[in-house]
Amino acid sequence: MSLTIAETRDIALCRRLRREVFIEEQGVPEADEVDDLDEVAIHLLAEEGGALGSARLLIQGDTGKIGRVCVLQSARGRGIGAALIRAAVDRFRLMGLARAKLGAQVHALGFYEALGFEPVGEVYQDAGIAHRDMVLPLGREPGGL
Repeated sequence: MSLTIAETRDIALCRRLRREVFIEEQGVPEADEVDDLDEVAIHLLAEEGGALGSARLLIQGDTGKIGRVCVLQSARGRGIGAALIRAAVDRFRLMGLARAKLGAQVHALGFYEALGFEPVGEVYQDAGIAHRDMVLPLGREPGGL
């Protein structure tokens, strides 16, 4: 079997993956994880013999925002997170957006930097976890993407 990344409308499945990673594993309060943006977002699903991860994409003007990126603990270290980010960036490029943006957990800054994202602004708390915003201009081909 090979990994596939595709758009899905199965929001319930994405929420189950996010629940396992964010709420159960990382201790994020449910009130911070669940919001009303799922209905207007584009959802990407990573599958290989079953659902392994997901990401949520929002459009804000000329910026594509990548959020709620999760990969099940048992599937980490196999490039699934990077594949989700690449698929999101590819979609934003096709849409003609100027930049991709995300709020990275501080421990994952190096992961996103390796994919071409640059940190901006100060570290802040989101759901009790330190984050920093990162941006990728889409007018150029960065390293790794």
